[in-house]
Amino acid sequence: MSKLDPLLRYLLHPSRRKIDVFAETLIKGTAATSILIILLIFFFVFREASSLFFSDSPQATSTIQSSGAPTEYNPDSSSDAPAEYNPDGDTLELNKPLTVAAPEPEKLSLFENLFSKVWQPVSSVPKFGILPLIVGTAKTTIIAILLGAPLAILAALNITFFVPTRVREIVKPAIEMLANFPSVVIGFFCLMDVATLVKATFDIDFRLNALTGGIGLAIAVTPIIFTVAEDALSTVPQSYRQASLALGATEWQTAYRVMLPAALPGVFAAVLLGVGRAFGETMIALMATGNAPMMSFGIFDPSRTFAATIGAEMGEVIWGSEHYNILFFLGVLLFLFTFSLNAITELYVKKRLMKKFQGS
Repeated sequence: MSKLDPLLRYLLHPSRRKIDVFAETLIKGTAATSILIILLIFFFVFREASSLFFSDSPQATSTIQSSGAPTEYNPDSSSDAPAEYNPDGDTLELNKPLTVAAPEPEKLSLFENLFSKVWQPVSSVPKFGILPLIVGTAKTTIIAILLGAPLAILAALNITFFVPTRVREIVKPAIEMLANFPSVVIGFFCLMDVATLVKATFDIDFRLNALTGGIGLAIAVTPIIFTVAEDALSTVPQSYRQASLALGATEWQTAYRVMLPAALPGVFAAVLLGVGRAFGETMIALMATGNAPMMSFGIFDPSRTFAATIGAEMGEVIWGSEHYNILFFLGVLLFLFTFSLNAITELYVKKRLMKKFQGS
């Protein structure tokens, strides 16, 4: 009797088949539930933001009270307000505050308001210009990627090709554990230490600025980029490395000119995931950037991001107001951007990577 017969009988047993069917159904149900939850989240956010475009918000009338305005005689008044003596008519003239209708301020159209350069939601004429938020988000994200991506990629190259196996088993989990650090801890570190160091180094006016926030975001995205890039470099066939070394290339030339280009789709996917994390980070951006919606391209000026704006103002906004709808509109933009990056990474970049090494 062959040794494979007991294994085949075990695999073909009816009870084993039922377990396999149950496990397959459970996995499919979990995947479908995850997709449904994502769709429901997007539907809820878009529904709250849609009233900004498909319903007319009522315009409130504004009135002012002024006790210094000219008063009028009213003999029928029974008010208890202070009175003055009128010698010409032996009557009392009430010094009564008047309610005077103020001219209604000029209201901008929705398009002009959204694409203005001022974010001032609390005002007689609220201004919801998202351009400062776009600039602030772009500044901090670009700084984070410029600082974090090269560091993470070089670390992945070093761990994969140069470090001994014993050291790799210690260093790699240690770097990956940084991804589990709470954002508020990194935010406090930037608020207390990084901000002071940046101010002393560049002799600038603001401790909290786009550069300080970008450094904090770089700390947050580096472990993510490192993990994905290291996995991509590890999947490159060792025959590439052996052929390069056999042709006389050094270890560094092999890593930089052979292995890294071969793993470039996976490394690019890692950078995209880092961009998505930096774009959607809330606490670090809220604590380390200065949180000021300034229309400035300077990296030493305070800035504010989409996520920080939602996190700072959603708790105090009036439900159903225009400000409320604008914040959900920012959430829609944030969701679409991060979802697009993840979709590009999963559906295009990784698919190309699999095709590149298929059959290798």
